[in-house]
Amino acid sequence: MKKKNKKPKGIKKFFANLGPGFITGASDDDPSGIATYSQTGAHFGYNQLWTALFSFPFMATIQETCGRIGLVTGKGLAGVMKKHYSRSILYFSVLILLISNTINIGADLGAMAAAGRLVFGLPFIVWLLGITAVTLFLQVFISYKTYAQFLKYLTLTLLTYIVVAVMVKQDWIQIAWATFVPSFSFSKEYLLNIVAILGTTISPYLFFWQADQEVEEEVSRKEIRSMGVGTPKFKSRELKAIKIDTIIGMFFSNLIMFFIIVTTASTLGLHGITDIQTADQAAMALRPIAGDFAYLLFALGIIGTGLLAVPVLAGSASYALAESFGMKEGLYKKFKQAHGFYGVITVATIVGLLINFTPISPFKMLYYTAVLNGVCAPPFMVIIMLIANNKKIMGKYTNKKWSNWLGWSITGIMSVCAIALIISLF
Repeated sequence: MKKKNKKPKGIKKFFANLGPGFITGASDDDPSGIATYSQTGAHFGYNQLWTALFSFPFMATIQETCGRIGLVTGKGLAGVMKKHYSRSILYFSVLILLISNTINIGADLGAMAAAGRLVFGLPFIVWLLGITAVTLFLQVFISYKTYAQFLKYLTLTLLTYIVVAVMVKQDWIQIAWATFVPSFSFSKEYLLNIVAILGTTISPYLFFWQADQEVEEEVSRKEIRSMGVGTPKFKSRELKAIKIDTIIGMFFSNLIMFFIIVTTASTLGLHGITDIQTADQAAMALRPIAGDFAYLLFALGIIGTGLLAVPVLAGSASYALAESFGMKEGLYKKFKQAHGFYGVITVATIVGLLINFTPISPFKMLYYTAVLNGVCAPPFMVIIMLIANNKKIMGKYTNKKWSNWLGWSITGIMSVCAIALIISLF
C-alpha cells in the first residue's frame, strides 16, 4: 500500500501557507532598518512608537496592491510601467531603485560582517567576503523553491528582538501611551527621522520585489509559462491568499520595528546613549546595560535579517532592470538561462561590498538612503495606485474603496512629509 502524504502541521503548516507577502514584510527589518529604528529609540525614546501602529495598515495596503498587480498581469511593476507608461519615468525610477538598493546592500553587508566579528571573532574582511559569497551562491545556484523556503525560515531570526525587549525592564504604561497617542514636532530633526522611518518601512524595493515574487509563484504553479509572457490563469482564492499573506507579513514587520524601538529606548535612550552609527554599535552599547545574552541575540538578529534582506534588495533591482530592457528574468531560471538577470544581482552585490572600503560612514549611507526612499516612494506609489485603478490593466480586479482610501492617504501623507522636509532644508 502507498503511504498517504502527511499534511504539514504546526509551524510547518503555518509557513506552508505563507509566501511573498510574509518574506517581503520580514525583509523590511534589514540591518539598515534596525539601525534606523535603533537610532529612533535611542534619540527619541518612546516618542515615535506610534509610527509602528500608524504605518501598518498603509504598508499592508500598498504591498497587497503590488502583489495583486503581479498576480493579475503576470508582470512585475517595471514590466507594467514599460507597457503602459512613459519610458523616461520607468528608466528614472529604475535608476533611483538601483542606486538606493546598492547602497543598502553595502551597508547591510557591512553590518552583518561587523556583527559576525563581534560574536564569533575573525577579521571584518573575512566575514564580509564570506557573507557576500553565501548570499550570491543562494540566489544564483539554489532552485527557487528551495530558496523561498530558506527565506521563510530566516524570518524566525527576527523573533530575537521580541525576546530582547521582554528581557529588559519596561514601562509598559508609557509604551502604550506613546503607541496609541501620537506626539509630533515640526523640528527638522524630528521630521527627518519620520521620513527615514517611513522610507525604510514603505520602501520602493519592497514594491518591486513582491509584485515579481507573485509572478514567480504563478510560474511555479504553471499558471503562466514565464514571467511577463501571456495572461495568467490564476484562481480567485489566490487573491484572498495574497491579502492574508501580506497582512501577516506587514504586521510581523511592524511588530519587530516596535520592539526594536522599545528595546533601544528603554536601554540606550534611558542611559543617554543617543547617537547610534551602526546596527552593530547598537548591539555593543546594549551589552553593559542589558547583559551578554541580550547583546548576543541582538547581534545574531542582524546577521539573520541581513541574509534575508540582501537577496531581496539585489533581486528587486535585477527584476526591475531586466523587465526594463527585455532581459530574461526570474529566480526559477538557471544561471545559463538568464545571464543578464543574475549578472545584475552579482554586480549590485559586489559593488555593495566595495562600498565598505570607502571613507563614507555606513550609517550615514543607511540613514540618508532611508530618507531618499521616503522622498522617492510617493511618485512610485502614485504610479502603483494609477495601475491598480486602471481597468484596461487590472480588469475586474481594480482597487476596492478601502484600498483606494488607504493607498491615496499614505501617498498624500508621505508626499507632504517629503515636501516639508525639503522645504526645511532651505
